[in-house]
Amino acid sequence: MTPAAPTPVAVEGWLAELDLGPAERVERDSVASWDLRLDGRRRFDLRVTVILDPATAALVWLHLAPPIGDSFRVSYRRLLRWNDEFPFVKFGLTEDDRPVLTAEIPVERLDRDELGLAVARVLAISDLLLEETAPWVWVGGRVPDWSGRVSRQVGLFARYADRLGELAGPR
Repeated sequence: MTPAAPTPVAVEGWLAELDLGPAERVERDSVASWDLRLDGRRRFDLRVTVILDPATAALVWLHLAPPIGDSFRVSYRRLLRWNDEFPFVKFGLTEDDRPVLTAEIPVERLDRDELGLAVARVLAISDLLLEETAPWVWVGGRVPDWSGRVSRQVGLFARYADRLGELAGPR
């Protein structure tokens, strides 16, 4: 017997259990999405969108940077290199050339922990690439001074540390 596809109500419950909400749901043509503001360990207030198409998959979509304005060829090569270096996620560009980082979870595997792990993974990778993406995000590539700020997602990282492997960072 095939399990029922996850519903938007189930996803909202998981987001709440993982302390990633509250999030307002937007639905269009049976596809639901939630826009979140989350923290990595080193980057803060990242825009993350969770999209659920109950027929196929859930996507965790992290807005890595605003539209790329530098040498497109250099940036594109960097995104392609990262696609090779980081399994389980994909880097791409939106129609307006914003770099995004995406993790896909087939509905057959989608549950609270797969969703939580995917969110933790994209946040951790964003942290790992902080210095390389800084010129895309901040004028002069100057990372803001976040000294003393603690991630709102510290519990999420702790919960999935054993499954994040080297992305979990120092313990």
